[in-house]
Amino acid sequence: MTSIHDFRKMKEDGRKISMVTAYDFAMARIVDASEVDCVLVGDSCAMVMHGFPSTVHATTEMMVTHVAAVARGLSGKFLVADMPFLSFRKGPAAALECVDPLMKAGAHAVKLEGVRGHEATVEQIVRSGVPVMGHIGLTPQSIHQLGGFKVQGRDEETANELLAQAVLLEKLGCFSLVLECVPSTVAARITRELRIPTIGIGAGPDTDGQVLVLQDLLGMNGDFRPRFLRRFFDGDEQLRAALNRYHSEVTAGTFPSGNESYL
Repeated sequence: MTSIHDFRKMKEDGRKISMVTAYDFAMARIVDASEVDCVLVGDSCAMVMHGFPSTVHATTEMMVTHVAAVARGLSGKFLVADMPFLSFRKGPAAALECVDPLMKAGAHAVKLEGVRGHEATVEQIVRSGVPVMGHIGLTPQSIHQLGGFKVQGRDEETANELLAQAVLLEKLGCFSLVLECVPSTVAARITRELRIPTIGIGAGPDTDGQVLVLQDLLGMNGDFRPRFLRRFFDGDEQLRAALNRYHSEVTAGTFPSGNESYL
């Protein structure tokens, strides 16, 4: 199984890290049988699995349920769990009340967004023996403050601030860092400056790895077409076609056949 030490070694060796989200046992089993390096149970489950308009609606209880399901489907993948909205903004003690059930549900590390204002919390989680993955750039939990899903770090001032945040997260003990929706030149600069690996989503090709939502890369969200997304499968079309074939064979009386019936 990949460990936090492997993340650093992959960066040192120039070997890209692949990461995908998963939210349930069935998908986790498929990912587990693949060559993908690691899995994120993202707070995006609030949107993908529950139909909410943003990740703000994820709760600790929701995350624990999904982490436990995914953990049961994995046998050899490193599993990271998102800490939900405000769970790490109430101080170190309150944050650990969220970390505890996530780790007991099967996570190997937690991920949290931003750093300004909760530096002590990040440090406390790390000192408690829990690996922490940082996340800067577009931080979806702050979507209302950011004014929408917008690329971050386009000007020199904000780019420098992102670099400062990245350096601080490394100093606080994070083992890796997600860069979301930042210009590729900024992501490349941050990646060069850090000893820990960067994992990009909408951050160009020069990060140390990439992460995508599983349903997005499988083409199962037809209305979602951001610039950074590449679809590796036409899930909407293929699944719809399979369901239509099932419907046709049921209505035609050709399913089930004799071989699919008990005697």
